[in-house]
Amino acid sequence: MSEENNSQNSNPPKNENLDASSEIQKLQEQAEKFKNEYLYLRAEFENYKRNAIKERSDLIKYGGERFIRELLEVVDNFERALQVNVGAENFNTYKQGVELTAQELKSLLQRNSVTEVPSHGAPFDPMIHEALGAEPSEQVTPGHVLRVFKKPYKLHDKLIRPGQVVVAKKPE
Repeated sequence: MSEENNSQNSNPPKNENLDASSEIQKLQEQAEKFKNEYLYLRAEFENYKRNAIKERSDLIKYGGERFIRELLEVVDNFERALQVNVGAENFNTYKQGVELTAQELKSLLQRNSVTEVPSHGAPFDPMIHEALGAEPSEQVTPGHVLRVFKKPYKLHDKLIRPGQVVVAKKPE
């Protein structure tokens, strides 16, 4: 009997062996499932990254398309104005048409968040203005803008073009 006991102890029961091997197989299947899910998610993320880069590139390349389309309408109006033969009899009508077209252009800029920074008579600000010179003046306080050659403009809250101005100084 002692031999029988030894042989039983050295060989685990077949049920335990089957349980362990089926547990290992389940874990291997689960690991394979997780690996496939990981690879799928990684591929999805790579596709997402590629699409995001393409979208960003297209936005940079074609982002101004809507604005340009609207601007071309204004350009068309200016071109039509240039084709008109201006004489004494139609000068006032012509001038009014050009003024309307200029107003249409300003409106287009405002709709696209481009705003003029008022400068005439305002204190000189080197963050907004570029001084082209200084002239004595009694009409404007010294250190303030006397004349504007180019108006400053902002896009939203960012200065996109500084103004070119002449600054008033004390008369001598």
